[in-house]
Amino acid sequence: MPSARRRFALAIAIVAGSALLLQYVLLIAATWKDIGPLFGTLRYFSFFTILGNLAVALATAAAWHGGDASWQRFFRRAPVQGAAALCIAIVCVIYHVLLASTWSPRGLQRVADLALHYVVPALYLFWWVACVPHGRLRWSDPLRVLAFPAAFLGWTLVRGAWLHEYPYPFIDVGTLGFAVALRNAAAIALLFVAAGLLLVAVDRCLPRTLRGRRAFWHDDAVRHDAAKR
Repeated sequence: MPSARRRFALAIAIVAGSALLLQYVLLIAATWKDIGPLFGTLRYFSFFTILGNLAVALATAAAWHGGDASWQRFFRRAPVQGAAALCIAIVCVIYHVLLASTWSPRGLQRVADLALHYVVPALYLFWWVACVPHGRLRWSDPLRVLAFPAAFLGWTLVRGAWLHEYPYPFIDVGTLGFAVALRNAAAIALLFVAAGLLLVAVDRCLPRTLRGRRAFWHDDAVRHDAAKR
């Protein structure tokens, strides 16, 4: 039987996966006649919210399963789990501060909206604090994480120049101009670094506050490997 913490990881993976699937179905249904499923899918994966929630789903699924596949080992690495925590926290903060007031979703879209921007971030951050091994992040990790949003920004600018649409108004080059959009992106990059340094500080403090508690999937993975041998 998996531990309670592994079951919690599975529950988060299910919630995140269900919210992602619901949002995909809603988006494809809304854009089917306009741009079709291919460009609808492209639009879907062009939102940082989707990518952040996907990272959470993969990290928690890997932690629950404890398998030896390369993707599972990758998503069980401390910097990757920390990067997922950082990205999903930024998703929640940016949405709440800048985007939530710009629209009023209803029905199933409201469900998807709340799940992707509030429920999944809250669950994952609690799980990361309470259930993962700590003291393994480096002060340089937040700078490495910047590669992900930088790649996202690069894709957003290329896609925007191609299709003349942008996922978020604060990086809409067509409306704001290139200089303002880059200034906003730089501000968000600084937020990433500041939040990332805070995350590392929390990670380094937690072993003292949670002394004596062992990492649940690390212990389970050792028993799993021993059983196979």
